[in-house]
Amino acid sequence: MPNLKDLKIRIDSVKSTQKITSAMKMVAAAKLRKAQMSAESARPYAERMEAMVGALAKSFDGVEGAPELLAGNGKDEKHLIVLVASDRGLCGGFNAGIGRFTRNKIAELQDAGKSVKVLCIGRKGRDQVRRQFGDVILDTMEDVTKNGAIYSDADDIALRIRTMYEEGEIDVCTVVYNKFISAITQEVTPLQVIPFAVEETETAEEENQDDELKALYEYEPSEEDILEDLLPRNLSVQIFRSMLESYASEQGSRMAAMDNATRNAGEMIDGLTLTYNRARQAAITSELIEIISGAEAL
Repeated sequence: MPNLKDLKIRIDSVKSTQKITSAMKMVAAAKLRKAQMSAESARPYAERMEAMVGALAKSFDGVEGAPELLAGNGKDEKHLIVLVASDRGLCGGFNAGIGRFTRNKIAELQDAGKSVKVLCIGRKGRDQVRRQFGDVILDTMEDVTKNGAIYSDADDIALRIRTMYEEGEIDVCTVVYNKFISAITQEVTPLQVIPFAVEETETAEEENQDDELKALYEYEPSEEDILEDLLPRNLSVQIFRSMLESYASEQGSRMAAMDNATRNAGEMIDGLTLTYNRARQAAITSELIEIISGAEAL
């Protein structure tokens, strides 16, 4: 059994750790409120932008001369995965989950004979992939989402992706991020942004139900000109959305992890305190026995 001094030192150490985890939980909770509002505010715009591009894209289905960002270049050999993770740890399974999904995706593409590159946003994403697939990491962008997402950063990333696509370095680009569901739930979400992935056509029943709500639109200028402008902008918007969702998910996961750590530290302190009191009681009892035995010997 450890002596009383060692137990006291350990209790003080766990109490100090508990104070740190409790403070980190409160900081994450404060950041989560703002991050959640930003992510939820960006969703309607991003979803509406995606729906508008999708509606325009359906009119170009199978038509020659469609924009390459929409129809693709006809190839499916070179894939780019944009992995949106965090720069800091202590956020539970946030990085582990998205890292596992990305590794499985890379292995699946390589087994199919595809060439894969990974652009990491956040150094923890790089750490998750580096050991098994270090040779496919193209670059790591650190501190992009350290204090939240900024649209200008997302626009720069989108420009870099478009440049790679125009120069023939990639054929398909997919963004992988954690979608914020709640403070304790995040969903790993892959989003293909190049070429633009048109959603499946609605069922006949759904179309009949929405007939009264649908309207016909005339576009000015032409649909081709609108798509030429919307597709690059949509790429930036979707990347910005993924960064917002990832940042909110990171704070929620960190808050939950620090809450669990604080409660576990409390349980450990209770157990150590009980052990300390028993050891102290045993030491006092032993001393009393020695004193009484000495008195009787006299």
